[in-house]
Amino acid sequence: MSANSNSFAKNWLFGLVNQTLGSNDQAVDGTGSRRQHGSALRWSLRWWGGMLLWLVLVLPAQAAVELRVAIGQDQDTVTIGSSTTAVIRNGSGEAIYQLPQLQGVSMESDTSDIDLVNDGTVLSESDAFWLEPANDGFVWINGSWYRGRVRVAQEGGKLLAINYVELEDYLYSVVGSEMPTSWPQAALQSQAVAARSYALYKQSRSKHPLYDLNATTTYQVYKGIEQEHPNTINAVDSTAREVVTYNGTVIEAIFHSSSGGGTENAADVWSSDVPYLRSVQDFDQGSPVYSWQETYTLTEFSHKIGDIGQIHTIGTAQLTPSGRVASITFAGEDGTRTLRGRDVRSALKLRSTRFDIDLNEDTEMITVTGSGYGHGVGMSQWGARTLAEKGWDYEQILNHYYQSTAIAQLEN
Repeated sequence: MSANSNSFAKNWLFGLVNQTLGSNDQAVDGTGSRRQHGSALRWSLRWWGGMLLWLVLVLPAQAAVELRVAIGQDQDTVTIGSSTTAVIRNGSGEAIYQLPQLQGVSMESDTSDIDLVNDGTVLSESDAFWLEPANDGFVWINGSWYRGRVRVAQEGGKLLAINYVELEDYLYSVVGSEMPTSWPQAALQSQAVAARSYALYKQSRSKHPLYDLNATTTYQVYKGIEQEHPNTINAVDSTAREVVTYNGTVIEAIFHSSSGGGTENAADVWSSDVPYLRSVQDFDQGSPVYSWQETYTLTEFSHKIGDIGQIHTIGTAQLTPSGRVASITFAGEDGTRTLRGRDVRSALKLRSTRFDIDLNEDTEMITVTGSGYGHGVGMSQWGARTLAEKGWDYEQILNHYYQSTAIAQLEN
């Protein structure tokens, strides 16, 4: 095995250990803190070995709806590999290299082409490369494992890795990436159906030539097999091919973390009315960010708002029907400025647009008190958790957050 192979295999091994020790054990309070594990190394290796075998042998094949998910964007180098032997093809589909199990190769951007590099040697050049693992193996992309296959292409002179993955396989990870796997099954099922609907909606309207979605919060979070768990797999399988529909059409099933007591009308956030995205009562009081507070010096606050110098007056906010800030006017030494609530949120890096601003002229301190986390439209994940704990099933949860909708089965 080459030095490059040894390095890749070592990274693979330690990656699995780190994923086991750290990924699915995050505290539900959203702090990102992790429990201490003592000496779990040997157990972790045995667990992952069994887990990978179970993932390969036990999970049934699903009807193929394939997504294109952008994993790494704006990269100079992309490292790929496979848990099994794999074929590397060039952009024309020609098989050019047989990649051994657990050996990594690099793709490097080179002006108009991509170089396929192994141990410093350029093996081939092409406008794109494919990695296709044998026997349902997993693909390694820049430090994480994924199902499916991978294409590396160029975009704007940089490299882009695209994971071609079946929809149901994709959801195994998305559910665990978006929601703690320890949450009630009905909440996880709600997340599975919402995420499935959202992915299909975005795929049907994708205008990007290379991918349908990316793996970040711009769409929905997708971290690969490290976020899969028996609970997420069960949530996906038990709702297989189910989607949320409005008048017979799959909806854009938008969701967020916590609304702060009531979700928002889509029209009040994006100026576009969506009949199934209406303001409803939320049940997210258990969220760690149900209420929050931030403080700023007057100078710091004025700098973040910008353009009007030192602020001396904060006007009364115009609110949406659900109580979020639609707009607010600031007066400063150099004039006045009216901002939308979402622009204030962005400038101050606030958790939501449900906030109040208080200026203490004596101390020249500003306190922002708010509630919720996210845009507030569609399903509240913390609300779904509470409703599941109260005994609601996933259909009831989805019908609450997506008004006048129905759950339907995708046709083959």
